[in-house]
Amino acid sequence: MAQQPAASATEGASASGQKSVYGIQEIMRLLPHRYPFLLVDRILELEPDKRIVGIKNVTINEQFFQGHFPGAPVMPGVLIIECMAQVAGVLIYRDLPDKEKKLIYFTGIENARFRLPVVPGDQLYVEMECLSRRNNFGKMQGRATVEGKLAAEAVVLFAIVERPGT
Repeated sequence: MAQQPAASATEGASASGQKSVYGIQEIMRLLPHRYPFLLVDRILELEPDKRIVGIKNVTINEQFFQGHFPGAPVMPGVLIIECMAQVAGVLIYRDLPDKEKKLIYFTGIENARFRLPVVPGDQLYVEMECLSRRNNFGKMQGRATVEGKLAAEAVVLFAIVERPGT
């Protein structure tokens, strides 16, 4: 079993001077997602059971930019919401017993709004706050910003289920 990263761990400063709680290696130990669908690069802040802040560096190398849209690349809104869910997933998986045997599924998305296009070169700053959690169900509210400007916001609902085949 992989060792669980500590919440107070730091990797040092990023290029922008931001301290990290978890880098990509720790994130990959927690989340089941992999390329090309891993949409969180770093966790900057974490308050267990309450709040988490992560970032996604958006690059022209993302596969979805080939078709969305040629000559005018824009990150699809559903992938911004997925990025928010993955940041939230780090918070949930972090303290989940037998995390290797579990998956977290979307059960709903409420009040999703998209305010600003996210384009290659942007750094998506994602803040997620736990609104409620009971047993294997929960609700988190999130905001995604670029350079301090609101790009998207939503409430995501989730369920923790047994991973098929375990």
